[in-house]
Amino acid sequence: QVQLVESGGGLVQPGGSLRLSCAASGFTFSSYVMYWYRQPPGKERELVASISTTGGTTNYADSVKGRFTISRDNAKNTVHLQMNSLKPEDTAVYYCTRFGGDYWGQGTQVSVSS
Repeated sequence: QVQLVESGGGLVQPGGSLRLSCAASGFTFSSYVMYWYRQPPGKERELVASISTTGGTTNYADSVKGRFTISRDNAKNTVHLQMNSLKPEDTAVYYCTRFGGDYWGQGTQVSVSS
């Protein structure tokens, strides 16, 4: 069965960094575009970043451009989100999903606060 398991969240001070990971299983990972979404408290879920099957093409929300980097390791069936220069407004539950959005992980909480 398809599984997506996020990890790496936590509490960090403004300006800090975190690296999120999403471990995928149960499907041909290298055939799917992968996405990171986030849901801030009391708000709608929003797209953060996407990465093509080979990793050669990435796209970012304007709010994270220049601070976040999405990457993938097809040999390890993982997708990562490196988050630098974190701001309080980055506080959210972060989720990974595959193209089609039919499966989601349980999410990992990122809190940015002093």
